[in-house]
Amino acid sequence: MSIEWVNQAIDDLRAWGRTREVEVDADEVRLLCDYASDYLNVNELGDFTPETFDELLLSIYPRKVIAPPESAPETVAAARTLVDYLAEEGQVSGDTATRMRERLDDIASRMPEALADSSNFGMAKSLFSSIGPESLEQSVAIPSGELPDLGEAPCDCPGCTPLPAVRLAAPEELRAALGSVPMLEEEPLPEEAGDPLDAWAQRVTHLLEQDTGGAITGSAELDEGLYDLFDMLYRLQARVPVTVIGDYLDDLAGEGEADTAAVLERLERTGMVRVSGDGAELTPLAVWALREHYLSLGIDAPQAPDLAEADARGLIEGLLEGVPTELAEDDIGRWLSGREPAEAAAELLAAASGAPAVARGIAITIVDRLDVKAEPAVRDYLEDQELRPHAIHWLAARRLPAPPLTQEELLWVSVDMLALAMPAAEEDPEIFAENMAASGPPAHLIEEMWRVDHPDVVEVLELLGRSIPDGTVAKAARKAAFKARSRGIR
Repeated sequence: MSIEWVNQAIDDLRAWGRTREVEVDADEVRLLCDYASDYLNVNELGDFTPETFDELLLSIYPRKVIAPPESAPETVAAARTLVDYLAEEGQVSGDTATRMRERLDDIASRMPEALADSSNFGMAKSLFSSIGPESLEQSVAIPSGELPDLGEAPCDCPGCTPLPAVRLAAPEELRAALGSVPMLEEEPLPEEAGDPLDAWAQRVTHLLEQDTGGAITGSAELDEGLYDLFDMLYRLQARVPVTVIGDYLDDLAGEGEADTAAVLERLERTGMVRVSGDGAELTPLAVWALREHYLSLGIDAPQAPDLAEADARGLIEGLLEGVPTELAEDDIGRWLSGREPAEAAAELLAAASGAPAVARGIAITIVDRLDVKAEPAVRDYLEDQELRPHAIHWLAARRLPAPPLTQEELLWVSVDMLALAMPAAEEDPEIFAENMAASGPPAHLIEEMWRVDHPDVVEVLELLGRSIPDGTVAKAARKAAFKARSRGIR
């Protein structure tokens, strides 16, 4: 998925809605754009067609989104708003917009039934439904680090906390990007420096280490705190809400509040920060220059490999180590684009066989993106005890011939899916508890889980016993955990 065009589209749509006093369900439209980009080769708003909405709302949504049938009108309404925007902004012709609206009229009557039909459910929706909607939208949580409180500056010693591995843009892309940095138009890099990237690294070091007296941000106090801000953004490798950066700048400013918008605008001119919508992040030029600065200080600043070039095991291991969501999506998309569906499925399932639950879950979730051309490779794993339930579900979700899941296999796969949620549950137990209250497994299913020969069954049941708000169901989980321990399953 190309995150950039989706982010820009949502920003433009919000602005359009404000000027026309039109209520825009930005979250729902973003989901439409995300899925269209992921599964329907939509790379810009102009790629939407009437058929796109058919596929999105009657096929992909029922497979991917946990939503009650009565939510269909809200989704269709968001799609209608998107069509109005596409028509007004000239992204589609008037005739195309008319056909889109006619198609949405038809979809509006059919979508509730599609959402209610469990045979439409995809693997992630069916098997993660007991974990909760938030977990579904991320499929398997790929570790990417938490957003720390920017009000607490990191330790003054830059070597005390290891730096994460970062992905660097190609040198030719970086050199080309230098030509669009406003600061360098006013103060060009010295030509005698040779490679302009070397001169850029020196310029960034000057910004970080020298007393710039407010020339960068408009405030001497804020200039002094730039290193800490850039260091935090480097470690996060993700867009940070502007409001969070504003709180951090306010702390640096001392008395009074910092003009966050003005500061970020000035930082954009330096080529170090990119602001998009309500978030900001380092530019590729900034990441490269900061890494050079760390290396010059003797700090280990690892470079992350390109996971799209790895084999299946390397892809899974790399994702498990922690990759920002946007980067992970790009890696997965490029990895899949280099293989036929059957080849990709065969590699991923081979890597998943015998792997821990979280690694297996990542592989299964990627396989779930593949179309029916992957059938032969998936069918080959019907004899694999751990992968058989997942393979059966993959086939059934595509209405391909598949044996039914036995009660034992249903229990096993329920435990396996909950095992995937354990890392996220440990990071945010409150959210997990809310998900369990909304859509957790029923008591009769939990009571039987102790019989499952799964390496994580005790941990899963103990987690449910701690997390489920319903005291009766939680007690059932604790009793089942006791029985599982008694069987010696650990």
